Amino acid sequence: MRNAFIDELVIAAETNDNIVLVVGDLGYGVVEAFAKRFPKRFFNAGVAEQNMMGLAAGLASEGFHVFAYSIANFPTFRCAEQIRNDVDYHNLPVTVVAVGGGLAYGNLGYSHHAVQDYALIRVMPNMLIAAPGDPMEVRACMRFLINHPQPSYLRLGKAGEPCIHVEVPEVFPGKWLSLRQGAIHGNTYLTTGASLELVYRLLNKNPELKDYSLNSMPLWGMKTKSSQAVQLEAFETIITVEDHLMDGGFGSWLLEATSIRRDLLPRIKIKSLDSKVCGMVGKQSTLNAAGGLFDQ
Repeated sequence: MRNAFIDELVIAAETNDNIVLVVGDLGYGVVEAFAKRFPKRFFNAGVAEQNMMGLAAGLASEGFHVFAYSIANFPTFRCAEQIRNDVDYHNLPVTVVAVGGGLAYGNLGYSHHAVQDYALIRVMPNMLIAAPGDPMEVRACMRFLINHPQPSYLRLGKAGEPCIHVEVPEVFPGKWLSLRQGAIHGNTYLTTGASLELVYRLLNKNPELKDYSLNSMPLWGMKTKSSQAVQLEAFETIITVEDHLMDGGFGSWLLEATSIRRDLLPRIKIKSLDSKVCGMVGKQSTLNAAGGLFDQ
């Protein structure tokens, strides 16, 4: 996902002089393609994420679309005040890029577990969450964000994620993206972020799930709740899957969005991480399984 991100950023920056990349003294081996091609639009803010976000907001206020890049929790929880007051409140075109969503950096422990980030970001009224499930969705999200500059949060995996889509899809905020058609008016899995790969593998290795549909939602946020009920109506059961805690997560967001149609609420089932993973250290697949997101 990281490589797809930087590739799309470089392509866009070739024709858009307002694109800027700011990093918190990391990303090496990934960001050089941008830094070498556009040295005047690349800034290393050092290990000072709050300053990085303030710098990003300042640049955005002058007309730049800034991508502020760091690992997991560091550009989110360490910068919560700056995101809230500087970026979201002023509705500035800053895309917060978090690498290693979920438990991708599980071997580094709780400081690197990004399992509460949706809960933080989705309460910001102007923030659009971009949680792609594979490199193709990364490219789709990047193209949307670049064409629609706004406060946004791009949540990426770490590396090596397979392509589930055969081509770059077209994505819209709040719109479900169909990857597999099951029984009409049957059951569907609805994913956001890296959980797409988990469900895709689950469906392929379990013939008894052949009638299940698969949908993903790469773009969502506070402003896109109103469009959910009509999409829910097409299915008898909707199982949301996320590499995040249930509280404040994607499934909880969908329940809130559906509260206007209480007859639909029983259709929603949530598959998320158990909070016990917060005290665990291990590789991503091990922690996902321990947290309840299917055996690897």
